[in-house]
Amino acid sequence: MNQPAAPITQDVMTIPRKLPEGGKVNLVGLTRPQLREALIAAGTPEKQAKMRVGQIWQWIYHWGVRDFAQMTNLAKEYRALLAEHFEVSVPEIVSRQVSMDGTRKYLLRIAGGHEVEAVYIPEETRGTLCISSQVGCTLTCSFCHTGTQKLVRNLTAGEIVGQVMVARDDLGEWPEPGAPKDETRLVSNVVLMGMGEPLYNFENVRDAMQVVMDGEGISLSRRRITLSTSGVVPEIARTAEEIGCLLAVSFHATTDAVRNTLVPVNKKWNIETLLGALREYPRLSNSERITFEYVMLKGVNDSDDDARRLVKLIRGIPAKINLIPFNEWPGAPYERSDWERIEAFADIVYKAGYASPIRTPRGEDIMAACGQLKSATERARKSRAEIAAEAGLN
Repeated sequence: MNQPAAPITQDVMTIPRKLPEGGKVNLVGLTRPQLREALIAAGTPEKQAKMRVGQIWQWIYHWGVRDFAQMTNLAKEYRALLAEHFEVSVPEIVSRQVSMDGTRKYLLRIAGGHEVEAVYIPEETRGTLCISSQVGCTLTCSFCHTGTQKLVRNLTAGEIVGQVMVARDDLGEWPEPGAPKDETRLVSNVVLMGMGEPLYNFENVRDAMQVVMDGEGISLSRRRITLSTSGVVPEIARTAEEIGCLLAVSFHATTDAVRNTLVPVNKKWNIETLLGALREYPRLSNSERITFEYVMLKGVNDSDDDARRLVKLIRGIPAKINLIPFNEWPGAPYERSDWERIEAFADIVYKAGYASPIRTPRGEDIMAACGQLKSATERARKSRAEIAAEAGLN
């Protein structure tokens, strides 16, 4: 009996975004050159534009101010001009859930009434914010809950930066004027590992990260930002050159046959092609190493042979392997590997000279763990049989 083919990845590079006609321009997410152009178009004298960009930038991204009236080092008339043409707006929190382990999951509403999720994970030495780059996802990876909903659209740069700002709002992280300087960072790391494939929305992700990395605002170093891709090979070198952040790859299999089912984009850019691009990345981006993400699926990709093949495949690439116990979701066609199996796999990788941490599942009780994110508006449940058929498992 023929097995059904795995779902084919939609051939989508960008989904055009319809902006509201007329209306005020949102300043959040504009790069410095874009902000300068917008201010000049609204009547700011060109000679003043650079100074105005610096002042407004600091108000929005250092102090977290959303109201032009509070930007007190600007003349009253100029504040009125800004309020007439612009707004400083971030996604709206629809719901906020806090897990027993302190993980926070935000359901956020963006333009058009769409919703995305972002997750904040507090740890002893850092706080990691996992943000989304698309509403839904085009990739249909068979183990991922997010992949069971269709791609709706790309997020704008402002909607990506806005997720960081919303988390800082919720955590009370903006500095207070006059208060002693506090160097503690609650959001110390950002990972583009939420909903969507960041490299199918490259320009918006790049612009958003330029804003987040800017030293006069949110000021996160590029080494504190990790972009996770399923392997969109043509954009990997661009990521190194134009963003320069750390890179993580959703690898998950050691043969093309298995990866074609788990990560269907592998049919376009197979393991050999992907690894070729990854070998160049640390040199191009001046990164220390690449993280290989590997979800542990019982009886699918968790054998000793898989571990040995994995080590052989990545030889020569500065790397760490993140082993992710599968986070189950309603109707999931897979099961989590047994703990002993995960440890045996990790041991083989470790003995070959690679760090192989087993990621502790966080926020499972609020469906905030890896692969579980899915906007509430898109939660139409498929039956287990339908999902298994699409994954080629029947």
